[in-house]
Amino acid sequence: MAVQFDYIAKKGWKPDLNKYLVTLLKVELDEKAVKEARYSHSKKNYSLIKLKKELFQEAAATVAAESSTGTWTKVYDGKESGIPLAHKIRALVFDLDYKKQMFKVAYPLELFELNNISGLLAGIVGNIAGMKMVSAMRVYDVYFPKKMIEQFPGPRYGISGLRRLLKKPKGCLVATVPKPKIGRTDGEQASLAEVLFTSGKGTYEGIKDDENLLSLPFNNFYKRCKMVLSEAKKAEKKTGNKKFYLCNTTHSDLNEMLKRAKYIKQNGGIFMMMDVVTTGFAAVDTIRRNNPGLAIHAHRAMHGFLTRDNSPGVHGMGKLYGFSVSMIVLAKLFRLLGVDSLHGGSPLAKMEDYGEAKYIQQVLQEKSLKPHDKIPTLGQDWQHIKPVWMTASGGIHPGDFETVLDSLGEDIILQCGGGLLGHPDGVEAGVIAIEEARTIYEQGVPLRQFVKDNPESPLARAVEHWGYGPKIVY
Repeated sequence: MAVQFDYIAKKGWKPDLNKYLVTLLKVELDEKAVKEARYSHSKKNYSLIKLKKELFQEAAATVAAESSTGTWTKVYDGKESGIPLAHKIRALVFDLDYKKQMFKVAYPLELFELNNISGLLAGIVGNIAGMKMVSAMRVYDVYFPKKMIEQFPGPRYGISGLRRLLKKPKGCLVATVPKPKIGRTDGEQASLAEVLFTSGKGTYEGIKDDENLLSLPFNNFYKRCKMVLSEAKKAEKKTGNKKFYLCNTTHSDLNEMLKRAKYIKQNGGIFMMMDVVTTGFAAVDTIRRNNPGLAIHAHRAMHGFLTRDNSPGVHGMGKLYGFSVSMIVLAKLFRLLGVDSLHGGSPLAKMEDYGEAKYIQQVLQEKSLKPHDKIPTLGQDWQHIKPVWMTASGGIHPGDFETVLDSLGEDIILQCGGGLLGHPDGVEAGVIAIEEARTIYEQGVPLRQFVKDNPESPLARAVEHWGYGPKIVY
């Protein structure tokens, strides 16, 4: 495919990060393609090592060509062919790692409409997975230059803005997803919200719709929204603490999503929820630029079909078995597009992942992000883009708080569904157990010491029931 131009940069070449967007990838050569190539070179005394090196170079060059200015064969290059400009602004492969079969691609900014993420992705990842000579590929990271970042407003509130809205200058936030996912009526969900918001010392902040709780015959969006936000207002007056409701506006019709967002605002809400993968990048951009002043909570349903990779090469070393894009890439995209909180996993999910959840938290929150020392990454200078809340979820219960907060810090939303509602002494005890877990952490009291000293406490009962580590992790 890279027959018209040379898409591999000269050895030692580095792009100016103010003028180029950069991606980081790994490929696996298809064994059948290697055998065919070896057969065709059999009379030229090619070594297998040399052959694989050349095929890797060809695969990398093909990625750059297909995603920028190339095609599969030499084309007309006469007058008004576009060839001179195409050559000038072609993407270039650099930093080839022949052992890991990893490489970077640098794209001149002239290739892109700078404020168009959908168009950008159609280029840099749109068609590159179609090569027959490649059996697997992973896109690990993307680096956005300043001129592109300047085109996006980023989060409206971010961490500091949401803290001001909630009048909570420090500490993590907690929220619960009603379980079962589907089953409660709108009225029953409002009743649960009242219990969550007012039990114990009344410090519990949030309730969140599950991803498939939309507007259903027995749980209407508009009824649920009004009733739960009414309970939030009453609880704020009763407890003196601000509350939030992550109300699910997800819909394939953007006009309906905006209508739902306006209804949340009209009823005193500060937060809206949307599934950012299923609604798409265009939806996130449109909602951020047009919603009536709400913070955006980004749920990531379906992300696993894009990001999950259980092969040995998921972090660079070893072989890849499939095609994927890392959650690091998605986290960067959604921070750029302007969500205020995003699900990023939990450090408890996989202890062998070199701290990917921690790095995702850094992607979401650091201004000058450095590359990870074990995970293939590029870093990022975020310019004016505000930090984003990371939501940690998936099997989290009060016995996990110490570990999760030690790893991810306090600028996170700890989401407990079964880890509250499954408390052996009931929902109210589940709220108190979480209050206790958060309070003792902020006071510097070790969890095991508190449980030893307070064996009858709701927190001790939770630990007795679930232990100190994750019980069920998705």
